[in-house]
Amino acid sequence: MAEENNNQQPEGAKKPEQKAAPRRRYRSVPFARVYVNCSFNNTIITFTDEKGGVIAWSTSGGNGFRGTKKGTPFAAQITASKAAARAAEYGVRQAMVFVSGPGPGRETAIRAVAQSGIHVVSIKDVTPIPHNGCRPPKARRV
Repeated sequence: MAEENNNQQPEGAKKPEQKAAPRRRYRSVPFARVYVNCSFNNTIITFTDEKGGVIAWSTSGGNGFRGTKKGTPFAAQITASKAAARAAEYGVRQAMVFVSGPGPGRETAIRAVAQSGIHVVSIKDVTPIPHNGCRPPKARRV
């Protein structure tokens, strides 16, 4: 009399892993910081809370722009509006904007954040500027 138990698997077989559904925590963040990193090739917009935890982010490349189109002001506008829409899900109403980089989409990204319904409290340029710069290459001897 052999008892058959269909629930048990053979010793060598792996157990099926259950994937946990990703939990999205919707917490109310009324005040945020917006970091706009704008280079000539791409634009990255990041919304963080006051402690620095990322709430929402978006890039020009992630929004379907490829090649030289990633560095355009229009790409920066679309990127900023999508990131602001994601941040609005967390209840962001006011933001401080920190702009970095020499790219062409700097002002456009700030305008897009303001047009999305988020009140821009302050704008600060945090582009790193060398005070003396790197050591120049040695002179050519021809």
